[in-house]
Amino acid sequence: MTEILTVAELAAMLKMSKGQVYEMTRARTRSGAMREAPLPVLRINGNVRFRKSDVEEWIEKLVAHGR
Repeated sequence: MTEILTVAELAAMLKMSKGQVYEMTRARTRSGAMREAPLPVLRINGNVRFRKSDVEEWIEKLVAHGR
């Protein structure tokens, strides 16, 4: 089964604040690495969620591109 993360859980995983995670989900703020490899987001009934496997792939993509 796919694990779904909340903003707070993802923030803890990335060792960031919840505000930083919310900021990374906003398309208008994407620049540089965030434009080339945006954070994969799910919006479920107005709630922001993240599929853990997608986030892990996103991290690997950033590492591979030296971001």
